[in-house]
Amino acid sequence: MTTHKKEIELNRNDVLISADELLTRMATSPAPRLFDVRWTLPKPDGREDFAAGHIPGAVYVDLDTELADHGSTDATAGRHPLPSPEAFQETVRSWGIDEGTEVVVYDDNSSLGAARAWWLLRWAGLSARVLDGGLAAFRDAGGTLETGDSPEVAPSSVVIRPGRLPVIDAEAAAGFDGVLLDARAGERFRGETEPLDPRAGHIPGAKSAPATDNVPAGTFLPEALLRERFAELGALDGPVGVYCGSGVTACHNALALATLSVEAALYPASWSGWSSDPDRPVETGA
Repeated sequence: MTTHKKEIELNRNDVLISADELLTRMATSPAPRLFDVRWTLPKPDGREDFAAGHIPGAVYVDLDTELADHGSTDATAGRHPLPSPEAFQETVRSWGIDEGTEVVVYDDNSSLGAARAWWLLRWAGLSARVLDGGLAAFRDAGGTLETGDSPEVAPSSVVIRPGRLPVIDAEAAAGFDGVLLDARAGERFRGETEPLDPRAGHIPGAKSAPATDNVPAGTFLPEALLRERFAELGALDGPVGVYCGSGVTACHNALALATLSVEAALYPASWSGWSSDPDRPVETGA
């Protein structure tokens, strides 16, 4: 496990922002800086959808190129390796934000892409919140959208402080001293199907915790229900690790746990990296 410095204990208000609160904040000065992380597995490039309608002033974020590093040829690094601190610092500077900027990230896919942006910003020592319910909640609250491309942004000179959230590698995941949660759909966890990665199944000892169960109606479950969900998984009693297919939706579980003031360690390579290593054991079934 890499070392990190835990600076503050987060709670739900530190992690999520409602659409009503966002509309109020947008009417003040300075308004929050908005980032649209439109991304899905079938359609990873969301620029077309962004241009068709986004929250006014939002900047489009390309998850595949700005929130991941595809320069590695090592399959065990996974399909969405974390960007290097140097690369992510340049990305953050290109967004024009600094340590004092209020940042809100959102998407139109249950906050799965937005959670990755939230995690990286927090990992880099910056503050950010996720719009609970995403674009749909904004519209339902009376917000209007604008069309077109991302606005021009003056770059900043911010210096990030990477390592503010914990990360584990395959060795640490293999012998994780705590609860290891798998954010993929249950059928992939059980090994009944595997549409993307070399082998089907899950890391031995892991527990199935589909990220989509955090947001069954589009917004995050109330705190009491989230607490009940993760308590049943044993994730409130000690160290917690999170992984998924490629390190994206695992951030959603990390975010949900952060609303309960629980810090989770991310295994970035996740199942795509683990299953690419023939020496790593695989477990199937529930």
